[in-house]
Amino acid sequence: MSGPRDVRNALSGLLRDGQQATLEDLPNLAARHAPQVGVRQCLIYLADLQQSTLRLLAERDGPYGHPGAPDDVTEDKPPDDLRIDATYGGRAFQEVRILRKPSERGMECWWVPLLNGAERLGALRVLVERPGDVAEEDVLDLAQLLALLVAGRRSFSDSYTRLVRSRRMNVAAEMLWHLMPPLTFANAEVTIAGVLEPAYEIGGDAFDYALGDEIVHLAIFDAMGHDVAAGLAANLVMAASRNLRRDGACLAATSEGIENMLLREFGETARFVTAIMADFDLRTGMLSWVNRGHHPPVLIRAGRWVTTLDCPPTAPFGLGLELPAQVCHEQLEPGDRLLMYTDGIVEAGRHRGEQFGMERFVDFILRHSCARLPVPETLRRLIKDVMDHHEGRLQDDATVLLTEWHGRAGA
Repeated sequence: MSGPRDVRNALSGLLRDGQQATLEDLPNLAARHAPQVGVRQCLIYLADLQQSTLRLLAERDGPYGHPGAPDDVTEDKPPDDLRIDATYGGRAFQEVRILRKPSERGMECWWVPLLNGAERLGALRVLVERPGDVAEEDVLDLAQLLALLVAGRRSFSDSYTRLVRSRRMNVAAEMLWHLMPPLTFANAEVTIAGVLEPAYEIGGDAFDYALGDEIVHLAIFDAMGHDVAAGLAANLVMAASRNLRRDGACLAATSEGIENMLLREFGETARFVTAIMADFDLRTGMLSWVNRGHHPPVLIRAGRWVTTLDCPPTAPFGLGLELPAQVCHEQLEPGDRLLMYTDGIVEAGRHRGEQFGMERFVDFILRHSCARLPVPETLRRLIKDVMDHHEGRLQDDATVLLTEWHGRAGA
């Protein structure tokens, strides 16, 4: 049985050795330090880009190419891929909880969610020889540390990128994925989650969020077209938005600055971009936003009350109509969910002549809100439903940014 000192030594050793480790080194490090936590085997699985599959991050050498799998532990080669919708590991990922099942030779297999904050990176497959001697909190601490090490290396690791991709990605999508924030963020007061499809061929959709001085900045952009130029326009608009916001510009000034930047760079090519840009005050619950020719946000309250947040729209960015942007306001309540989306969700890509539609979109969110699923899991299932509706092929980008306000922390 592992004692507190063993666990502390394992975690501190993993942290120390992980400082200069590459992504490829992590399976070996996990195999080296996990036994001190009481774990016989520890495999790292990472979710693919579309969150449909968990993929094994394998060590370079060893039996079957897998870490910590001596011949006396298991006779079977651990799977390289696991379907998220059809496996124990996938359920642990979906529900963000440890799942256990009997394994070979009397041991127990634990599937442990791999989380970077609220962002789901994948799952650990852990073999436990004496389950009663292993504390769940120790295994969760191990998973948390491994998740931090994975997250800290993915931005400069081509191995990570190759592992989580199923096919080639176009250049526009490469640019946009590189620029956007993580798909999920959460703290005690707010949860934010986004999703985009088609993941490998995004043209001009993008979303953004950031926190500063208890203000949550939210934005969604939809550039005209589905090519590299659309990706360039979306990148330019998002970068300009961040630049102006970080310089202290208000929503109206940011809107005007983006318009001027887009006109300078694209001139008379009429490369326009629709957008919603919003500031949400976590202290007061006040939402302020500007609509640049985009679909209005949807507000869901108490899991059943739905309304659109209408605001006199200004023309899309890039048209040069010189119309002033109007900033609108709405008081939110704890538990409210705010939906921002692009037209690919409800309009584009017909299946037997039928659009996915606004009613079906909102009803899906309502039904899954009642099921108390995590916000990112609700969006994962939504985009899967949208893709299934259109037989796996969208004619336009489909993007959703969902924000849930939990209320003032400690209130």
